[in-house]
Amino acid sequence: MLYVYNCFAGTHSSALAAAYHLDKLPKDREPTREEILGIDIFNRLTPGDFGRFIYHGKDENGHKVYTVGRGKSTAVIPALHSFISLLQDDGKEIDQIVFSNCSPTVPVAMTFGGLFSRRFGIDFIGVPLLIRGAKQAHRTVIQLVEHTKAIASTTEKHIEILENEKFKVSTIKPDVK
Repeated sequence: MLYVYNCFAGTHSSALAAAYHLDKLPKDREPTREEILGIDIFNRLTPGDFGRFIYHGKDENGHKVYTVGRGKSTAVIPALHSFISLLQDDGKEIDQIVFSNCSPTVPVAMTFGGLFSRRFGIDFIGVPLLIRGAKQAHRTVIQLVEHTKAIASTTEKHIEILENEKFKVSTIKPDVK
């Protein structure tokens, strides 16, 4: 099985999802600034990396975890689905693949942080916003990863595409204690 977490740039929310999936970030508390910035590709990719699959490791079940940035295109993941289906139709042996969209988990702080840091190169504004956004989104990203794993363990589809709209930031209710 292959897990492919995807988002606009592939360097923020999908990087967080891959890190949580592989237990590289704590799930029992909010991650620290250092832990977030310690993620291998967090805030390090450029538009030239869009469409590039980045391998992050194998999970506890031996499944490979990747991320990919889609850019503005809504056609990338469906095109990949179609291409993989063509290969299978030609008799190629392909692992089961789960594409999981992380974009719905992105809070406003992360959106603007990415804009300032990656697009404009203004890290002194962008990075603190990205850290704030990563901390705000940590529970939601963990839920998305757990949902992705649950679907992967039960699906009969060879290629599963999860849009994850139920994880949209505006629809998530905060934990009340």
